[in-house]
Amino acid sequence: MTNRHDLERHRESLSDIRNIMNSMKTLAYMENRKLARFLTSQHAVTRSIEAVAADLLAHFPGILPQEHSEQDVLLVVGTERGFCGSFNHKLAARVQDMDKEDNYRPFLVTIGHKLLTPLADHPRLEATLTGAAVSEEIPSLLTGLVDRLMELQKTHGVMTLSCLFHTDPDTIALRKLIPPFRDIPPREPDKLGPPLIHESPEALLTRLSEQYLLAELQEIFSTSLNAENLNRVTHLDMAVKKLDEKAEDMVRRLNALRQEEIIEEIEVILLNASHVGEEPGGARKPKTKARQ
Repeated sequence: MTNRHDLERHRESLSDIRNIMNSMKTLAYMENRKLARFLTSQHAVTRSIEAVAADLLAHFPGILPQEHSEQDVLLVVGTERGFCGSFNHKLAARVQDMDKEDNYRPFLVTIGHKLLTPLADHPRLEATLTGAAVSEEIPSLLTGLVDRLMELQKTHGVMTLSCLFHTDPDTIALRKLIPPFRDIPPREPDKLGPPLIHESPEALLTRLSEQYLLAELQEIFSTSLNAENLNRVTHLDMAVKKLDEKAEDMVRRLNALRQEEIIEEIEVILLNASHVGEEPGGARKPKTKARQ
């Protein structure tokens, strides 16, 4: 009886855990739906800035400054929360592969508490920031990151900035952010002539660079958070299925134990019934005849 009651309590605990995980999966799915709408508009903003910069550089090709830096910085975007499988360990493995390159020794700036588990002891870890658990936290993350990068620049001088992040659960991308616009293919200026601008081309390019950096970081953080939640949905879905399988197995065991208890109860009843009418010595009481 005690064993069956223990199993019943365990099954109820598993049911509670299953409900919590299923709720987390639903929240992750809802966050993905929200991010999908946001990413469409954010991608359009980034491409629009690139188009303006490409047009400006086509007419003023000499305004792009020469690439010169004193320190490379690698931004690695992990997760603030768990339940997302090997998301952070894949990033750490990619960082280890990059460490094998002879001419690339960047400082690391990590984002997300869970990323510290595999990268806490990295020799060039310079800073770590709290990641965004939901899309509403991305603006504050951007503000904190920009402040931290400015501090690093004051300490180490001019720097390049690259970002390592997930574009989907199984794909990791490396994007160069500073200096900007280096990957824009050169093109011939259009026949309409140079764009009408109210400041020098260099000043306009500087302002575009600032806007482009913020837009790209916003897109990167949103893309990474979307991939994180996709990973979380898959991970939690597998966990829920395993809990369901375990619960079904426990129900079968509970039914078997209950059947054993019923059989034991029947045996006791039959045993007691067989003793009815017997005298203490085991002999049966004599039947009395009815009086005539």
